[in-house]
Amino acid sequence: GSGNFLTESYLSLRRLENQVIEERIILDKGRHGYQVAGQVAWGEGALNPVKVSIHQFYGIEINDFAATVAKTALWIAESQMLKETEDIVAHQIDFLPLKSYANITEANALRLDWQTVVPKEKLNYIMGNPPFVGASMMTKVQKEEAVAVFGKGKRVNSIDYVGAWYHKAAALLENTATRVAFVSTNSITQGEQVAPLWEKLLNTYKVHIDFAYRTFKWNSEAKEKAAVHCVIIGFSNAYNTHPKYIYTNGVTRQEAQNINPYLVDAPDILISSRGSALCDVPRMTKGNQPSDGGNLILSQEERDELLSKDASIVPCVRRYVGSKDFINNDEVRYCLWLKGISPTVYRKNSEIMRRLDAVRQMRLASTAAPTRALADKPYLFFSTPQTDSNYLCIPEVSSERRRYIPIGFMDKSVIASNKLLIVPDATLYHFGILTSNVHMAWTRTVCGRLKSDYQYSGATVYNNFPWPTPTDEQKGRIEQTAQAILDARDLYPDCSLADLYDEATMPPELRRAHQQNDKAVMQAYGFWGKLNSESACVAELMRMYQGLTEK
Repeated sequence: GSGNFLTESYLSLRRLENQVIEERIILDKGRHGYQVAGQVAWGEGALNPVKVSIHQFYGIEINDFAATVAKTALWIAESQMLKETEDIVAHQIDFLPLKSYANITEANALRLDWQTVVPKEKLNYIMGNPPFVGASMMTKVQKEEAVAVFGKGKRVNSIDYVGAWYHKAAALLENTATRVAFVSTNSITQGEQVAPLWEKLLNTYKVHIDFAYRTFKWNSEAKEKAAVHCVIIGFSNAYNTHPKYIYTNGVTRQEAQNINPYLVDAPDILISSRGSALCDVPRMTKGNQPSDGGNLILSQEERDELLSKDASIVPCVRRYVGSKDFINNDEVRYCLWLKGISPTVYRKNSEIMRRLDAVRQMRLASTAAPTRALADKPYLFFSTPQTDSNYLCIPEVSSERRRYIPIGFMDKSVIASNKLLIVPDATLYHFGILTSNVHMAWTRTVCGRLKSDYQYSGATVYNNFPWPTPTDEQKGRIEQTAQAILDARDLYPDCSLADLYDEATMPPELRRAHQQNDKAVMQAYGFWGKLNSESACVAELMRMYQGLTEK
């Protein structure tokens, strides 16, 4: 998008310049009486009031068509603005034939040394909207280009394509006053890629964020437009005496002491995945992963047919629930759960043995060594972390439109799929904290995203979450409000969690129960009456996180 950004930047500066020219003419009229601007000498050697020209703008476009469009757009913009200047000064400015040179280079921006376009000591600003390509969607060539910029390192393969532009620009900033601003996908400020992307930007290139527009939806004029959620981040290396601002929803502007990579007014902390929880809480893990080619999973019809032919295998069949089943309750599934079941119970059942043989063949054909290693145990799921106790479960993916991620308790007889995060032996207190607006604010900030939906991670979100240290009275109050949430849900047994947690249809009893729980949790943290925004809550949580990790 060099053409778009350069053209809009040129137009903005020229409009500002024309405003200054007009104000000067008005001022001169006030000082010297009425004067026709056209009487001013505009001949050879005359002082030209226009100081901003397109030759001061440099761009990189990847193909000849885009480069030609960018040059043409700049020429048209220059013609338009000179006409406006003519109207202001009441004198004709010679523009045609075209004499200005539009500095558009046709090249791959990641492979090109930007200083061959313009030396860094002559740069004032770098701006653009680099390609929106997620790490998992990058081609082999794009991945090679990005890694060539990042260098090899831990988790660099998780960084989106746009991250390479951040590193490329940051490398030019040292010992300059250059400022950078990029429109980017918001993924670079969320989830697991924040740490590998920003660690080098902050600690090696010593950049700091000068301003930020938090997540907004990119509006496209395309007929079949895809929703793209973007941020705008301005950063530099030079000392900045200007106030730092965070813009939210294009409406509110918050002055910040420091803007960190999560676009929060908080210290520059980077939250990496960790294997165990930062605080003393029950362990969270993924549910059970089948890796079975679908052969251990049963539909309602398959389960009914199997049991109608052989009632003795009832102990082998269990209810099976994933994220979608849990939230929407629109499909009932079952699975063959043979862990701890004697082979004598099912060995003579031809359908079960057929399915186990299919699992074995599927695993043997796998390219993954761990999957092949379990081919001799087709009666077991690939992983079985579920314990013989009730558990709390959180869907791995949930709609961003929900204020609260629907979470809840599940009976130990139900087998959780690997699309659910489970916390065995969780209590009402743990449920109350995790379903609160405090934890949701943390989740919205640090979780990954699938498109724009929340992608919850135990390693990143749960294990790094700073829990409160409540008094016995505060803990008891949270247990009461947590139970009230479950009671409010029970008032609507015919509703799915999707029905109950849709902002348009959430029952008033459930909303009030959550509001009371939010208050109880905020009081346990000491936030109640002190913090008046979600970003302020997250900033305080990040300070708590910093204190816990520095111990």
